[in-house]
Amino acid sequence: MLKLVIIPFFLLSCFQSTQESQKSNEKDSEQLSNPEFGSLQKSLEVEIGQNVTLSCQSTNGSLPINYTFFRGSQNLWPIIPKKDRNPALFNLTISSASDVGEYKCKVENRISNSSKYSKSLNFTLLDPVSKPVLSTTTSQVRIGQNVTLSCHSENGSSPINYIFFKGKKSMSSRISMQGKAAAVLNVTINSPTDLGDYKCKAENNIPNNTKYSNSLTFTLAEEDGVSYPLCIFLVLLFLLVVIATALLVPFLILPWCKARKLKSAGCSTGFVSTDKATGSENYVTYTEIEYAKSEELEYANIRIRKEEEDRKVNMRADTTVVYSDVIIRDGTQQGKFPLR
Repeated sequence: MLKLVIIPFFLLSCFQSTQESQKSNEKDSEQLSNPEFGSLQKSLEVEIGQNVTLSCQSTNGSLPINYTFFRGSQNLWPIIPKKDRNPALFNLTISSASDVGEYKCKVENRISNSSKYSKSLNFTLLDPVSKPVLSTTTSQVRIGQNVTLSCHSENGSSPINYIFFKGKKSMSSRISMQGKAAAVLNVTINSPTDLGDYKCKAENNIPNNTKYSNSLTFTLAEEDGVSYPLCIFLVLLFLLVVIATALLVPFLILPWCKARKLKSAGCSTGFVSTDKATGSENYVTYTEIEYAKSEELEYANIRIRKEEEDRKVNMRADTTVVYSDVIIRDGTQQGKFPLR
């Protein structure tokens, strides 16, 4: 009874082994399949200096299978033979922007008359953002004026996200831009508190790589009309004229006026009546002025004639006194000297 049970079990095991061997031989004799190609990293976004691992696997085809990795048309490594169906792996370091792609792999064996290539794979290089530049079309503004702020980073992999700030308070939500396109924000200057300071922030998908711009502050433009510097200039000019006039009057104008007056008096001839100057009805006084000038002095000879009318005899008594009035050039009186 025991022998009958053992014999069928042995025969069943041999049958199963034979079937598996046949399946293996059939699979090995099949044509190579197109290899599956990819990266063991979850993301194809890479940074400079990052290590990545490429994987290539052909599920069908007789063993051994030879694997070759390419970047563009360049063979990266000698042929990697595989005697099992595990994927072939290739380690790569991203040293520069030229290392981001395009990658693919090739498989071949001794039975297949042709090679099989995988689909291409491209990495995206994550370039850290550079310090953003915040700019505007004008630096002077007026109350109620609308201005545009512009922020952009010269370097950095896309997308780049920007946020605008006034002081420490954000003024906008995240603005996502591609390439070197700048983010813009329109601002209205409603009061002097809106003059600044303004900043912007830039970042991309690289962790811990946030950059801030320099601050920007507007200045309030002067209103239309006379400017403040012009007012200052006019006031200073007026004060200068006043000071010049104050200096010219005592030193130039007054002496000139005195000289003109004296000259005008010296040019007059004849007698000037000063009737009743002495308060007497019997006298009439006449004055004759002769103007003279020497090299050092100016003087005037003043001749005074006083006539007395004698009512009784109808005769005139003529009394004449001559004085010389010496005047120094600056117009002050030096003294009087009787001539006769």
